[in-house]
This record gives sequence, C-alpha cells and structure tokens, in this order.
Amino acid sequence: MTNEPNWRTSSHSGGEGGECVEVADNGPVVRVRDTKDRAAGELAVAPAAWSAFVEVTGGRAR
Repeated sequence: MTNEPNWRTSSHSGGEGGECVEVADNGPVVRVRDTKDRAAGELAVAPAAWSAFVEVTGGRAR
C-alpha cells in the first residue's frame, strides 16, 4: 500500500482562491502546500504540532 498524500483544500482558505493552502493529514506527518505554487514544495509537521497550531488559530484539527 502506498502512502500518497490525500490533499484537500483548507476549510479556512478564501472562497476567491487567493489564499488557498492544501493540507494532507493521512500519513505519518501533516503536509501543507500553497495551492497556487505546488512546485514550491511543502511544509511537513508532526501531527501533534499541527493540532496545536489549528487549536491556537481557532480551527478544528482532524
């Protein structure tokens, strides 16, 4: 079984598409990337760190 990232658009991205980020949280790390510049790379963080970030910023961790 492969562990390919399952990217989804953040629920907190603007509806206009200008500030969109994508999140993949189906692997051993949570990955975040810019929807408009996917080739720029991604940020990978530990799931606990992502949950803490989402909690502090007022969102819900999945």
